[in-house]
Amino acid sequence: MQARNTLKYITSLLLLLASVSAFAQLDDESEGEGKPKVDTKGRHQLCIGVDIAQPISNSLADNKRSYEASVDYFLGKELYGVLEGGYGNATVDYADLKYKTNNTFFRAGINKSILVRLSSSDWDMGFIGFRYGFAPISRNVATYTVIDKFFGNTTGTIPAKNFTGHWAEIAGGMRLDIFKGICAGWTIRGKFLLNAKAFNELAPSYVAGYGKGDKGSVFDYNFYISYAIRWSKKKAEAAKPAAADTLAPAQSPAKEPTR
Repeated sequence: MQARNTLKYITSLLLLLASVSAFAQLDDESEGEGKPKVDTKGRHQLCIGVDIAQPISNSLADNKRSYEASVDYFLGKELYGVLEGGYGNATVDYADLKYKTNNTFFRAGINKSILVRLSSSDWDMGFIGFRYGFAPISRNVATYTVIDKFFGNTTGTIPAKNFTGHWAEIAGGMRLDIFKGICAGWTIRGKFLLNAKAFNELAPSYVAGYGKGDKGSVFDYNFYISYAIRWSKKKAEAAKPAAADTLAPAQSPAKEPTR
């Protein structure tokens, strides 16, 4: 069953990659259809963002914390390379079971803007994308209590453990310029755990960057405030040599020697 689920997630990723490739091909063909095409050659954008939805979520829950940031770079043809990362922790505090987990996480992938660009300085985007994510997770020593009214309660411990979570994501969202260089936007994500067996023993109640550790698939969202660094780099035109047909100063004709 796990192998089947993993295959399903990988197939979904491949289909998404094929869709992104198709969008890129459509961009190349749009000029031939008479659709105006904005030239973005020499245009660059590096965008750095912080998720403000997570701190709000943290304030509403007393058993988890998560913080996240992102960086993306314009690759051309409305494609953006994306790196995301963060850290967090979670606490399980039941009457019969107690333990804590903490983790960092990293995601890498690509976004494809599907909004029509109005000009070379138009950076508003509506996008679809995919991510691969992984998180090194640490769980401390867990204590448990087996409650038995007849023979009395039994307590024990489970050793600490380090393990790694891997997942795939399908993402979509929007980002708009709201002020000079300042952007705001949201992202929604469908996430699919690729190695659920690693979570069989005392799954974290929450994995920062993924979500509930006991779920094979989850949905999540982010709201980013970002700062965009933009610049243009056009090819310097080579200096034109002086025209070959420029006339040299006229020379006086040589005088014949006097006899």
